[in-house]
Amino acid sequence: MAEVTENQEREAEAETDTKTANSSEKVHRSRSGFWLAVIVFLVILSIVGIGLFLFAQLRQQQETLGGEVSKGDMQLFELTKQISGYQTQIAAIQSHLTTIESDLKAKDRLINESLTEFSQLQSEKLEAMRTDLNTRIQQVQRQLGKTRGDWLIADAEYLLSVANQRLQLTGDVETAREALQAADQRLRESGDAAAYKVREQIAKEIAELGKVQLLDIVGVYSSIRTLETEIGKLSLIKPYSGKPLTPSEEIHDHAQHTDEEHDLLSKALKSLQGVVTVRHTDQPITEIITPEEAQFTRQQLRVKLEMIKIGLVQQNEVLYKASIADAKEWVAEHFTSNSIARNFVTELDKLEAISLHSQYPDISHSLKMLRDITKLRIETDKALSAPESS
Repeated sequence: MAEVTENQEREAEAETDTKTANSSEKVHRSRSGFWLAVIVFLVILSIVGIGLFLFAQLRQQQETLGGEVSKGDMQLFELTKQISGYQTQIAAIQSHLTTIESDLKAKDRLINESLTEFSQLQSEKLEAMRTDLNTRIQQVQRQLGKTRGDWLIADAEYLLSVANQRLQLTGDVETAREALQAADQRLRESGDAAAYKVREQIAKEIAELGKVQLLDIVGVYSSIRTLETEIGKLSLIKPYSGKPLTPSEEIHDHAQHTDEEHDLLSKALKSLQGVVTVRHTDQPITEIITPEEAQFTRQQLRVKLEMIKIGLVQQNEVLYKASIADAKEWVAEHFTSNSIARNFVTELDKLEAISLHSQYPDISHSLKMLRDITKLRIETDKALSAPESS
């Protein structure tokens, strides 16, 4: 029993110890859970604080980022506008480049066409030069093959051409005659039988030139100078201071007065002679001129005679004739129609009848015959061979 009791006691103690241990373990566990809860709470507080701090930082960063984003938007807008402007400029530049490209193409086409035309023109010129060169070479070859007679005939042809030019262009009859004579001499020296007919024609043309009446320019010029000396003797119609008296017999030498009227006037003038001075005129007196005006009137007539001389020397028949007509009209208008004035006008009429350009004969037939010397040679050969065949 005792042992049972002891076992019971031990078991009771063991249970008691177990309970004590369990209770102490429970107490220990409860303390550990408290501190763990405190620690967890602190951790949660820390996390919340950190979260709040981080949230505040995040909010601040969002506000800062929002301002920066707004500025970035403005910059992006400005950049977009600049890009749009650049795009417009690029489009304009592209359009301008397109225009320039079309202009360059057009100019390139024109240049190509011009080069083609220039090349064609140069080719034509080169071909013409080649043809002309070949012709000249052939001429030189023919010239080298000529005999002395051929050269003399060519020289005669040149002299005949000179004679025609000098006669028709300048009216130089003497030079034309000398050229014809020289051409005849060349044909005689050539010894060509075919030139005989040409020499006959040259002889006829020389004879025709001998019949030409040459203008005596020196003699006509001297006649005009003589008229200039007569200007001072002409009496002006209008009176002026210092004008010499005009003889009455010159004034009254008119067809409209009868002999009886003339006798009566002469008796009346003789009866008044010594008492009054009588001046006669057929023209109505409208004014009295000064001596300077009278000298100017005479000087104008001298100028008109100078124009006649200029027309004579220059062989200008229009100027020559017009100046003579002008001088005659001036004399009739300003000078008294007395014997001196009538003789003056008569000389002007003689000068007006002179022709400055003579009618020259045609001396081109010999030149035409000589240029066709081959035909003359054939005719001559036929004429020489005809008697032999007969």
